[in-house]
Amino acid sequence: MAENNSTVPTHPGRWEGVVLPLAGIVLVIVAATLLVAAGFGTRLGLWHFRIGFDLLRYGAYCGAMAFLVALAAALRSFRSRRLPGFILAMAALVGGVLITAIPVTWKLDTGRLPRIHDITTDITNPPGFVAILPLRANAVNPAAYGGAEIAALQRQAYPDIRTVILERPVARAFDAALGAARALGWQVVAAVPAEGRIEATDTTRWFGFKDDIVIRVAPVGDRSLVDIRSVSRVGISDVGTNAKRIRAFIKKLTG
Repeated sequence: MAENNSTVPTHPGRWEGVVLPLAGIVLVIVAATLLVAAGFGTRLGLWHFRIGFDLLRYGAYCGAMAFLVALAAALRSFRSRRLPGFILAMAALVGGVLITAIPVTWKLDTGRLPRIHDITTDITNPPGFVAILPLRANAVNPAAYGGAEIAALQRQAYPDIRTVILERPVARAFDAALGAARALGWQVVAAVPAEGRIEATDTTRWFGFKDDIVIRVAPVGDRSLVDIRSVSRVGISDVGTNAKRIRAFIKKLTG
């Protein structure tokens, strides 16, 4: 009997149609894991925030690689009409774009915004901390205001952040300011109506950075002047976080 030398035909392209999209998916998962670990690992005290920033950068690299691999996989799957591979590739492509966009946007904001971390509605006579000072004993950034140089940078970057004038007496304005601070989820450290002073701490959601806030409510006839200052404990640049916090407070107070 003649020996059967026939072999099963192979399809090398079949594996390529699956492996390349899956590689993109794996890179997306790795990138997402690095981004999550960067923030929450810092928040939990597992490593210094600078290590968290490094993980964030590596996550961006993996996200960009995922995008490139997924793009190549999508083109190949489209040309060979492999629908499952094309769907996987598109999922990896979208994931790569979304994940990369987070640290890239943060990086762009860092370059666009001034390298300051102390924002106040009154750059001439900013509110001062009292009760929070012991909590900032080990803070990298000082509680004292930086002066004219910081004021000039803030004025240029955030011209809309100014003293709020409320058409109500100081007692009612103080209660409104205290209510706004609590509504925003800040941890109120001190509320002294006699001095018109409110101090609080806010914790950022991702990295868990502690930023301190002091609010000053002063009477002007039947009206009240409300000033707020928000200062980061660490970091040269706050990437606009303190300005966003102050805007949120003003919107809550006047809304």
